[in-house]
Amino acid sequence: MKIAHISDLHLLSSERIPPQRPLGKRFSGWVNIRFRRGAIHKRQIAQTVARALRAREIDHVVITGDVTNLSLESEFELVRSYLEGDLGMPPDQVSMVPGNHDVYTRGAHRDRRFQCYFGEYVTSDLPGAAGVPGLDRFPYVRLRGEVAIIGLSTAVPRAPMVASGQLGKAQCMALHALLAHREVEKRFPVILQHHPWHPYPTRRKQLMQGLEDAAQEAEALRDLERGLVLHGHLHRRVHRQLVTARGILDVVGATSASLLDEDETRMGGFNVYEVDASGLRGITSERLDPATERFLPVDVPRETVAAAVAFAAG
Repeated sequence: MKIAHISDLHLLSSERIPPQRPLGKRFSGWVNIRFRRGAIHKRQIAQTVARALRAREIDHVVITGDVTNLSLESEFELVRSYLEGDLGMPPDQVSMVPGNHDVYTRGAHRDRRFQCYFGEYVTSDLPGAAGVPGLDRFPYVRLRGEVAIIGLSTAVPRAPMVASGQLGKAQCMALHALLAHREVEKRFPVILQHHPWHPYPTRRKQLMQGLEDAAQEAEALRDLERGLVLHGHLHRRVHRQLVTARGILDVVGATSASLLDEDETRMGGFNVYEVDASGLRGITSERLDPATERFLPVDVPRETVAAAVAFAAG
């Protein structure tokens, strides 16, 4: 099975932001768009990525969050148009999870905006299987041949300038229960989340940008012998590993699918994973060459697992 991985689309709507909307956290986000993000995230790059995926023999596409910037309705509508038009794959072949920009404000979280616009892309083949009450859509499980795709939400509204994530106790409990389900146990698990599991190099960066309850997630994953954890958030390609009590999981990040950057580890593109019941068979990554609009193969840099082992032990 070939799974394509894109992330952090950050699609910008051409509509003006209503004057009453860019207040509080949205104001700092609007400033970022106006003076930085708008210049480096290009819708044309994301569209070129979509065309490339359509031309390949891809079985499933996963999108690991931050499809919007400010969680505005116009942005969600633009992303919906991108999925239906540019990507053009049916919802049962596309799985999504939200990022912090998709739950940018308390209002977006309260209104369940991401779930309302992308409900068809977060359906579960085992509804209620986790047996944990009070959860809204996440985690979900989609059984695709020899693979079980599990979608998690690390997205929670935060204060301005804070981009950290959280799964929460209930979702970690549900994840552990789902992984023990007989239909999941006999398949290769592919776990989707926006924030990376691994800690940042400093405590301050971890508090501002990291996954708050990464240790609890590691506990939920401890019985896995193999698996693939996919994330975004960093806007760069990276391949790490997570040591569990019974094996090693591959943890792979995709860059932003819309990013214009001279660094080939960050330049917009996508990853492709070949998986079957026995595990991960291969990883390829491609970056866009803006001059030719062709995609070139690039390595996914591997990073040491030492920090991960120490973090899991703590």
